[in-house]
Parts: sequence; C-alpha cells; structure tokens
Amino acid sequence: MLRLAAQTLRHRTGGFLATFVALAAGVAVLMTCALLVESGWRHQGDPHRYGAAVAVVADRDLTVDGPTVLGETERTTVLLPERGSVPGKVAGDLADVPGVDRAVGDRRLVVTTTAVPGLPTTGHGWSSTALAPYRLVSGRPPRSDGEIAVDARLAGPTRLEPGATTEVVTGGVSRTYEVSGVVGTDGTASGRAALFFTDAHAAALDPHPGRYDAVGVLTAPDADRDAVLAEVRRIADAAGATAYTGDDRGIAAEPESAAARSLALGAGAAFAGYAAAIVGFVVAGTVGLSVRHRRRDLALLRAVAATPGQVRSMLLAEVGLLGLLAGAVGVPAGLLATRQVRDALVSRGFLPDDFTVRGGVLSAAAVVVTVAVVALLSAWIAALRVSRIRPTEALGEAAVEPATGGRARLVCGLACVAGALSLTVLTGATDGQTALGAAMAMLYLFVLGVALLAPWINQGAARLLGPVLRTVWGDSGYLAAANLRANARGAVAVLTALVLSVGLGGTVWFLQDNLERQTVAQSREGVLAQYALTSGTGLPASAAAEARRVPGVAAATGVRRTSVVVPDRLEPQTVPAQGIDPLGADRTLDLRVRSGSLDALREGTVAVSTVRADAAGWRLGDKARLWLGDGTPVTLRVVALYERGWGFGDVTLHRRTLDGHTVTGLDDRVLIRTAPDSGAEGALAELARRYPGGQVTDTARLTGELAEDVAVSGWLNKMLVTVLVGYAVLAAANTLVMAALARTRELSLLRLVGVTRGQAKRMVHAEQAGLLGVALLIGAAIAAVTLTTIVRAVTGATVPHVPATGWTALLGGTTALALLATVVPVTHILRTAPVEGMGVRE
Repeated sequence: MLRLAAQTLRHRTGGFLATFVALAAGVAVLMTCALLVESGWRHQGDPHRYGAAVAVVADRDLTVDGPTVLGETERTTVLLPERGSVPGKVAGDLADVPGVDRAVGDRRLVVTTTAVPGLPTTGHGWSSTALAPYRLVSGRPPRSDGEIAVDARLAGPTRLEPGATTEVVTGGVSRTYEVSGVVGTDGTASGRAALFFTDAHAAALDPHPGRYDAVGVLTAPDADRDAVLAEVRRIADAAGATAYTGDDRGIAAEPESAAARSLALGAGAAFAGYAAAIVGFVVAGTVGLSVRHRRRDLALLRAVAATPGQVRSMLLAEVGLLGLLAGAVGVPAGLLATRQVRDALVSRGFLPDDFTVRGGVLSAAAVVVTVAVVALLSAWIAALRVSRIRPTEALGEAAVEPATGGRARLVCGLACVAGALSLTVLTGATDGQTALGAAMAMLYLFVLGVALLAPWINQGAARLLGPVLRTVWGDSGYLAAANLRANARGAVAVLTALVLSVGLGGTVWFLQDNLERQTVAQSREGVLAQYALTSGTGLPASAAAEARRVPGVAAATGVRRTSVVVPDRLEPQTVPAQGIDPLGADRTLDLRVRSGSLDALREGTVAVSTVRADAAGWRLGDKARLWLGDGTPVTLRVVALYERGWGFGDVTLHRRTLDGHTVTGLDDRVLIRTAPDSGAEGALAELARRYPGGQVTDTARLTGELAEDVAVSGWLNKMLVTVLVGYAVLAAANTLVMAALARTRELSLLRLVGVTRGQAKRMVHAEQAGLLGVALLIGAAIAAVTLTTIVRAVTGATVPHVPATGWTALLGGTTALALLATVVPVTHILRTAPVEGMGVRE
C-alpha cells in the first residue's frame, strides 16, 4: 500500500497539491504558536545579577485559592504587577541558618542617569555587590550619601571615572553624585545597568521602608547545600515568599522575564488552541473533499477486488506521506515565522531584548503528530463509506452524490448550535478572559454546527434561491440551483471554510476595535481637566499640592497608575487600577459614578467599575477583598460604583492606600483644571521645570497618547488574528480551487450535450453567488451574535461598533477571493475541448 500510495502521489501531483498546501500551512501556523510556548517555557531571564548566591528569596507571584471542585480547592498563581518585597527580618533569619555565610538584602531602586538617559538602570546598596559578584575595577566603594559606584556599562560610554560627577534622578528628584568607583564582573552582564549607593542612602531612598526587594544567600565553603536550601525554603514559605535557585534566579533578578515568560506561554497557548481548531476544520474539510473527489477511482478499486482495508490503508498511506512532506516544509517555515514574530514583539516592548527563540524539537514533533493525526482521522472517516459498500455497488455509488447525511450528523449539528446558543448566556454572565474564552468556544461551536448541518443548509438554500437564480441567470440559473441541490454534501468544505473566515475575522478583529474605541472614548470624555503635568521619571506626591497653589488653578489631582488582583467567579484577575487624591477630583475627573460618591474615598475604601463589581459580586457598602500590586491583601469598603472602567481602570483607590505598594511610589501625572482666562499657563510651565523631565501638556494630547498605547497593546491580538484569518482564507481559496477543478468531467459533459461555454460560465457564477451569499450571511450572523454578546459582557455596550470600511473589506475581500478562486480554474477548464475533458482523470 505504501508503494501504491507513493505512485499515486507522483502521478496525481495536482490533485494532492491542495491537501499538501493545507497541511503545510497548518504545520507552519501551529509550529509558530508551539515554538512561542516552548521558548517561553525555557526562558528564565539572566541570573547573572545573583550569580554568587545559592538561593534568592523574593516575592514575585501570588497564589490565590479559587472555588472548590469535587472536594479540591483550585489554586491560581498570578504574577505580581508591582514586584513584591520581603520583610527586612528575613535577612536576619536567613543569616542564622547553619552553613550560611551571609544573607544580603538587595534594594532595587528605579533610577535614571542624565549621562545615559536611554540606558535602563537600577540603583542598589553597596553590600549587594557581593551577590553578582561585582569587583572594583577602579576607585573605591561609596562612603557617603553623595557618592555612587557605577558598573562598566555606565562608565564606558560616558567616561564616568572616579572623581567625575553626574545627575541621578530617583524618587522624582534629581541629585548630584560623585563617582567613587567603577565595578565590573567576570562574566558578560545583560539586562539593566546598575549603580550603587551606600546601604544607608539606598534605604533612605527606597519607597518600601523596612523591606528588601530580594535577599541573596551566600553559603560557607563547607556548608551542606541541601540542608541550607531546605531551611531557606522553609523561611521563605513562612514569609510568603519564594526561594529561587539555579536558572530561576533570573526571574528573581528581573521579574520582567517572568512577565515575558507568562506572555509567551499565555499568548502562544491561547492562539495555539484557536489555531488547532481552525487547522482541524481546514485539514478535515480538505482531506475529506479530496477523498470524495476520488470516489470513482476508489470505486473502481473496490470493483476489481480491492478489500475495504486495502483501500483505507492506501488512503492513510497517501495522507501520511503528505503529512511528512508538509512537516518538512512547514516546520522550517514556522521557525522562520517565529523569529519574525519574536523580533516584532521585542521592538514593540512586549518581550525583553534577551528573549530568544529556543528549542524546536518538541514543538516540531508535537505539531507534526497533531496535524498528521487530524489528517489521518479525516481520511479514515471519508473513506469509510466508499470502502464499506459491496464491489458490485461501488461504481454506481460513485456516480451518484450521496444523501445529505445520517441522523447522527443531524443530531450532532443541532447539539452544537444549541450549545453555542447556551454559551451566549455564560458569556453575558462573565467578563474579561472568561467571557472571551466562552465567546470563542461559542464561535467554534457555531462553525462546527454549520459544518455538520451544511448538507441540509445547502439543500434548503438551493430550494429557496432557485427562483432567484432562474430569474437572474435564466437557464443557467436553473442548472445552478439543480447542482446546488444535488451537490449539497460536496459543498460542505467550501461552506465551512467561508463561514469560518467571515465569522472569525468579524468577531475577533472588530472586538479589538471595540475595546480600543471604548478605552479612548471613556478617557476623552472622563477627563475634565485642561492640562496634565507629566514626567518620564514620575512625580512626587507633593506635585499635586504645588499645582493647587498656582494662581488660577481650580483643582489638581495626582494620578498613580497600578494594577491590582481581584477575585472572579472562576479565577482571580489582574486589572488596571489608579490611586488618586480625591480632593477636587470631581472637577478634574468624571468617572460617571452611578452610585455612591468619590468624595467618600479614603484609606480603607475603594471605588469600583460596575463591570468589575458585577463580576466580583460586590455592591455598594460591601467589603471588597483584593490584593494590591505587590501582593498585599486588603479589605476595603466599596464607596462608589462607576461606569468608565475602560478609560480609568476597574479599581480606584485613595493614593495613600498605595503608599509603599508600588515600585516607584510616584504619581504618573497631575491633572490640572484652571479657571477660565486665568492665564496660569506660564506658572504651570515654571512648575514643570522644577521636576526632572517635567512638562505640561494638553489633556487632548494625553488622550492621543493613550490611543497609541491601546493600539500597540492591541497589535498583538490583531497580528495573531491576521495569521489565523489568513490561514482560514487561504483554506477557503484552496477548497474552492479543488472543488472547481474537480468539475472537469461535469462541465465537459454539459458542453457535449449542447450547453455553450457562456452558459456554463453563467451557471458557475450563479452557483457561486448562491453558495457565497449563504456563507456570507451565516458567517456575518455568527460574527454579529458572538461580537454583540462579548462586547456587552466586556464593555457594557449594547451595540458593538463596526466600521463600515472594516465590514466592506472583510466581506468584499472574501467575495473577491472566492470568485477569483472559482472563475480562474473554471475558465481554464472551459478552454479545454469537451472530448478531452471527458478523458481527464478526476
């Protein structure tokens, strides 16, 4: 069978090309997703910062107990958006462990040097140099508050030699320091550059008094390493932290690596699931259609005594060989595509520069096996009917299109549609990622239901469209309607591919547009202030008070952006939040409060968006339990519910609630409202000059910058959706070309019995118009239901925004592609003499 399959592939290259394209493209798409997941799984960051430590105790994630299912409590771990810290006493406890030489607390300060403002830099206490370990290259350690030591990456390009001075901005204040020394390491350091204060000065600058960012453990030469690590883990667990060892020390040094790892794993896995479903639809449809188009050949084999097992073995061998060839092409293509995706993600700030594409063997094996299994299963199912019938009936069966389908297919199709409709209720009752996941499941259930019910849909549409086709195309329309009824089952793959293209593109692409539109609109409408005081290095809390003292200023509100972790019905969610000073906030911000008041916002209270409150089950006056960005649990009383959560974050806190719980402890901006014709612009500009990098901007420009940020964040989703929709569209065109080329005998026979070339063309056009119209209508309906449901659940908007240009491009592009994929091959067929066409192989 294997030799026969190889000969069949060699002599029927054109017939198997479409199947090969579907398989190879599917392998490439899945390989990109899988390799992104594998690279994220292998990414550990750079442990060089703690290279001398055997373990590092730090708090970088939060584990939250979820609902109890079957007696077991579900637990979810989320990354802390604001770098957790550990109590200072942990360093003392670790130092007392037998075998520990030193336990060094490391403070991580956000700093900017005026010498190299574009180089990411962190500040530390001098004692932490033992953790790398750093060694003095020149000069001496800092001995006073006015001295710093810098690493070679700062000293090299700027000639910051001992004795030189430089400006360092930290805590929103610029200070002048003298360089006392330059330090270096034996290895090649990556990540952020470092500068070092005295330990006392670093503690004074740290916005987290009495705490360390991390504690590194150095052991004595004769220590029992296993015993030390066991005790270190016990102390870390007691403090609510984690002991990182080996390559995991890179995550402790740079939590951005953990965020990058989470992004790669999450995005890759999520879109791998979507891609696997699409590839499954496409491959199953393409392989099944290819087998159906060979019914005559397979029937002839059965008539000449081929057993059912031999026929199935030959088909499986053919598909298996095609799968191997597709893997040989798709895997390298996926590797190349993954590197391109990685570069794009790094350039847009989604991933750090040190994120590399790693592995590939596991991904390639998993992807090739997955696609091959789907293809083989599809070939097996498609071959069952032909291989099961008796040899004397085989040729007659091949000459007549089979019936629509069995009862099991009908029941399964109706069940899928019913399941999709039921998911509309679940989507409407949830929000965020839960609602998005339910909506995507609803989309695929709709498409699967259409694929199963396609024979009945095609027959019903042919009967309904028959009069229209006859009216528009005359006799050709009559033939077209007859063909659509007779070939209802053969057009299943075509209908499914077109519905999938329109449904997926119309749902996910326009969902992202709605999220961007909602965010920008709420921000624009909710900012009442005319001006915003901003600084790239952050603003101290005193900046808002200073702004209020400027003559002509009616109100000034400091805004500190952060994220918090809130409970949800299924699992905790990390949501954007803001901390504000409520004094005068009603004149600078309009969050569209629906109940309660922001005037009641104090320490120990919180205001929540209506969408988030519904998801968490909070009501006005309830006690809301959540976790601040550094993992600190708090229980706050809900004093206000507001609607504009997309523009300003789902949670609004008093700014003092966030003191000591954010990385910088600084405000991001101060919103300023002035009295009419106050002439305060000059005084505000003077105020901005007091802060490093400070400037006063129009709030309309602030909204424009927000729109750019939202567009960048939405780029990832749109990029991945473009790949998936592109594959679905390619599959639709591929399927249409297969279906058109398989009609050589049919069109030749029609011409032999008197149908002209023009009539044949018009017949094909009428068929395509009918099939395409049904596919576009069903796909648009599925997209409309799915999009409306999820937009209502996620944003609260009743009617989604769908730009006319977007729908025109989606429907027009699909229509143009479908027509092109049919007209071109049919035109080629009609140029062949009818007698020759009757002799062409299927």
